[in-house]
Amino acid sequence: MRKFIIILFTSFFLLFNIAPAVQALITPPVASADSVVLMDATTGKILYEKNKNSAYPPASTTKIMTILLVLEKCNLSDVVTVSKKAEMTDGSKIYLTEGEKLPVKELLYGLILASANDCAVALAEHVSGTTEKFAVLMNARAKSLGCKSTNFVNPNGLYNVNHKTSAYDLALIMMELTKHEEYKAMSTTPSYMMAPTNKSVEKRPLWNGNRLIHKGDSYYYPDCVGGKTGYTIQSQHSYIAVATRNGQKLIVALVHDSKKTFFPDSIKLLNYGFDNFELSKYFNKDQEVSKLTLEDGTLIPLLASKDFYVVKAKNSTEAEAPIIKTEQKDLNNSSITKGDEISKATITFGKDSYNLDLSSGINHANPLSLNNGLLKDDSKNSKNSLLLINIIKYFAIFLAVLIVFLRLKHIKRNR
Repeated sequence: MRKFIIILFTSFFLLFNIAPAVQALITPPVASADSVVLMDATTGKILYEKNKNSAYPPASTTKIMTILLVLEKCNLSDVVTVSKKAEMTDGSKIYLTEGEKLPVKELLYGLILASANDCAVALAEHVSGTTEKFAVLMNARAKSLGCKSTNFVNPNGLYNVNHKTSAYDLALIMMELTKHEEYKAMSTTPSYMMAPTNKSVEKRPLWNGNRLIHKGDSYYYPDCVGGKTGYTIQSQHSYIAVATRNGQKLIVALVHDSKKTFFPDSIKLLNYGFDNFELSKYFNKDQEVSKLTLEDGTLIPLLASKDFYVVKAKNSTEAEAPIIKTEQKDLNNSSITKGDEISKATITFGKDSYNLDLSSGINHANPLSLNNGLLKDDSKNSKNSLLLINIIKYFAIFLAVLIVFLRLKHIKRNR
């Protein structure tokens, strides 16, 4: 009887203690910043959040948007002429001089490594003419990325009561910026020596303020591939960083931190993300996701427009089969070209939902769309198709008349 009780107790202990531990996540670390986000950069999934949409002044982390726009709008070899306004900019600077000419690439190094406000103004004016017009561009780009808690007033993050963003919006901007290899190359450069210019015979030495990329630093994080610090007295501390490990890319954003704990907090959050979550590919690009049946019976394969990934907790026992819902779109009167994006899918795994654009796997020509003017393509191919249809139609009429004429002539001769 005693042996039976011991076995029974042991079974209950294993059932209620050990089994759940396999699925449990480590408790996420505490971050002191007021707005915090840990995001998977491939899918956009939030792995940890704290007031993710609360907007605060972001100080120099603003510059990741400036960097993004410069990389999108300029060539690195473009030459920028420094204005008086850029020269007179307050805060951190590399002391540019009015009339000084520098390549965009050199100014970006000054902006990324030294957080130079004068470089930000010079680049903004080069792109848009004025910093005010550049701020309009910044806000439009932020909106296009899905930012809803952001309003930029300047390109460098100098304090303004109306200049604000959230940790989530900052992560969205960084997610787009990391697509540019030029950014990774510059942001992981520990130090850089700027070349002499027409106004400066001396080289300008630059030192990267992101301690996570410096070997030998107590905060060195070998997986870090970029980051930006920010600080003003009114804005307090902000920080954003991106790191990659085993094909997984994570972004950590911390806004409005009074305790200056952003470096250790970021490392703890990144480790939490890498240790507890994994990225896996579910669909390859051009793999069939679903099908669409047209009224004429044509079956259109709907293919993934890109490689599709999901993020799951490690050791998760969730069911693998997702729920896939495709957008209902009337394509019955349209001609479809293989590769055209013709639908969207919402793919749900448990509580997590992802969006995926779907493309057609075949060509499908619908003559009715030509005759009814539903195709808005006035290309040469469309005109030739219409001409061919008319030729066939008139030839068929001519052939029918000729057959009738010959038949009547034959009947008359027999009489």
